Parts: sequence; structure tokens; C-alpha cells
Amino acid sequence: MSDPTTDFGYQQVPTAEKAARVRAVFDSVAGNYDLMNDLMSAGAHRVWKHFTLAQTGLRPGQRALDVAGGTGDLAAGMAKQVGSAGLVVLSDINAAMLGVGRDALTDRGLVGNVRYSLANAERLPFRDSSFDCVTIGFGLRNVTDKAAALRSMTRVLKPGGQLLILEFSRPVVPGLKPLYDAYSFSVLPWLGKVVAKDEASYRYLAESIRRFPDQPTLLGMMQEAGLDNCRYHNLSGGIVALHRGYRL
Repeated sequence: MSDPTTDFGYQQVPTAEKAARVRAVFDSVAGNYDLMNDLMSAGAHRVWKHFTLAQTGLRPGQRALDVAGGTGDLAAGMAKQVGSAGLVVLSDINAAMLGVGRDALTDRGLVGNVRYSLANAERLPFRDSSFDCVTIGFGLRNVTDKAAALRSMTRVLKPGGQLLILEFSRPVVPGLKPLYDAYSFSVLPWLGKVVAKDEASYRYLAESIRRFPDQPTLLGMMQEAGLDNCRYHNLSGGIVALHRGYRL
């Protein structure tokens, strides 16, 4: 019987190897992550994250978790929302990205109400019902077992708590898809080669977007994980979507 495989961009790799391959990608891109995000999206990622933060509903004194939080943009915003009496945990499976995130939040002066956790989204090391809000921004597509990650994030939510998933999705505006494809597979790898000196990693990132479930499919996966009142908002014509659901 052959070993199970999973997607790594357009490649099929042994399931047991995917996490290490993704880790290598983000080890490579960590130092240029914010710069490349600004270049690749022409700054639009900041608008998408601002919209996400506007949907958290967090109040002073509450607790939030940012999964696969990278350089900490969402965590920083939530730390301001929950205030000094609250708590935000920034987690990431990649030590290099988590280190960059810690440095970025420290530079912003966010030291009193932020904690850090080197954690796998599929097996979050937190008690049940720990957080009022969980976010994951542009991280779910890199997870090997997405259904397990959705169950894990649901488990750590308090009853009535909200999960917010910000992720690249499927364009819905007529005529946008071919332009987006041309940009993704020509411009993005070129930017990776010229700016980050790593064309292969940015080609993987473009491919991983295409392999990610579309908006209705992800909505169904959230419902299967036990989330209620699930819905999504298309941003930038569906290039990005924000999915939302609540734990019963």
C-alpha cells in the first residue's frame, strides 16, 4: 500500500513531508515577508486585514488567538481592541516567522498583553473554550489537514466565539480570472526572484492559492467542523474572501 500524498502547490508529495516543505518556504521568505506582501498586493493586504479586524467584535478584557499569524498584523490590531486587561496569543508553526512577528509587535510597543506560541494549527496547545475570537490570515491554505485545523480552532473558541478566516479565493468578477492568473504566475515569481531571491517559494505560494477550496467549499468545511451561522465576504472581486463562523 502506497503512502498517502497531499498537494504542495501543483505537486503531490507524501503527506508526512508537507509540513517540512512549507516550513522551508517560510524560513526562506520570513525576512522579506512584509515587503513582499506590500509589493505583491500593492498594499491591498492592509485593507483586507483592516476589514477583518473590523469584524472581530472584540471588547476590552477579552482573549483572542491569531493562528499562523506570521508577522503579526492581525494580532497587533486585536491587541489594541482587547486592551491592557485582555490577551492576544500570536501562534505560528514556523519559528522564523514567529520570531519576525515577535520583533514586529515589540517594535510597535505591544508587550503587555501579547503572548507567543510555536504551534501547529491542526493541534493547538490550548484548552477548550479559551478564546473569544480566533483569526487565521493567509495561513489555512498551507496547512496539511485543513479539516483538522478547522476543528482545532473551533475547539478553542468559547461558546459564541467567532472564527475569522482571511484567505485568497476565487475571483467572481467577469474577466478578472485570466488577468489574475497572468499576474500570479508571471509577476509574483519574478518579484520573488528579484526582491527575495527566491522564485520557487513564490511560485509555490501562487500554486497553493489555486489548490485552496473555493468560497462555498470552505463554507461547507466550516459547518462540518461545528461552526454555526457561517458566511463569507468577497474582497477585491473575490481574489480574497473573509469567512466567518461561530461556535455553538
